[in-house]
Amino acid sequence: MKKNTDKKIALVAGALDLPLLARDALRRNGWDVFVVGLKNFYDARLSPDIVVRLGGVWPAVRAARRRGIRNVTFVGALGHPNLSDIRPDLWSLGLLLSILKNQRGYDSMAVALNNALERRGFNIVAAQDVAPELTFQTSGVQTRTRPSSRDMADIKRAIDVSHTIGAADIGASVVVDNQVIAVEAAEGTAKMLERVVDMRRNRKKSSGVFAKMTKPGQDLRIDIPAIGIDTVNAVAAAKLRGIVVNTKTCFVVNRDAVIRRANELKIFILAIDE
Repeated sequence: MKKNTDKKIALVAGALDLPLLARDALRRNGWDVFVVGLKNFYDARLSPDIVVRLGGVWPAVRAARRRGIRNVTFVGALGHPNLSDIRPDLWSLGLLLSILKNQRGYDSMAVALNNALERRGFNIVAAQDVAPELTFQTSGVQTRTRPSSRDMADIKRAIDVSHTIGAADIGASVVVDNQVIAVEAAEGTAKMLERVVDMRRNRKKSSGVFAKMTKPGQDLRIDIPAIGIDTVNAVAAAKLRGIVVNTKTCFVVNRDAVIRRANELKIFILAIDE
């Protein structure tokens, strides 16, 4: 591949702040970024180059090919789309049929999507690989507050349970306080933490940990875990002591602000290489 095409990339943007941060990080790292906004999801501040429906991506594919773009990265959350948005055009229908033929669960769907796009001439790039500043790059405690020996026992249990539920393609997050308090399922991390907040509303003393880990065998080019200030606030509200994430494979939205908020609330953040 020629050098000028190496540094061209299409960023497919879902919701929240992460696509903005990814776009800016990519540009700082020398990438020519073509931003594709997903209708009803992307943040208007992104000012995308093109907007497409979730089920109507052919205009973006055509525009990318005309610009000589082969690299694609996916960043940002997807909520519940409108039915009209997922009505597929012919190109997207072929992609969808290929995905459905080869997927057997949420994670295998991501693998099937990547494989289907690669068969159509695109190179799927993990945003964390080309914009590593969006993650914790070094392992260890990232905050002033440090885990105690009691916390370390909860951390070990949380990691083990995270790997177990992740291997079963159930979820990526778990809360442990001596025993398992909650695991993430279809409702997502935020809703799981809301349950824990309600469960522990009358507690006076904080204990226990929240872990959000990469699933074993997960395709890390799409939909890796992420934490942000809202995560820190929810962990504090749930009277938990800290957060455990992976290095290099968990997005940290507004990393400096996340660390600052954790320090304010005396929450530890531990990044591990496992």
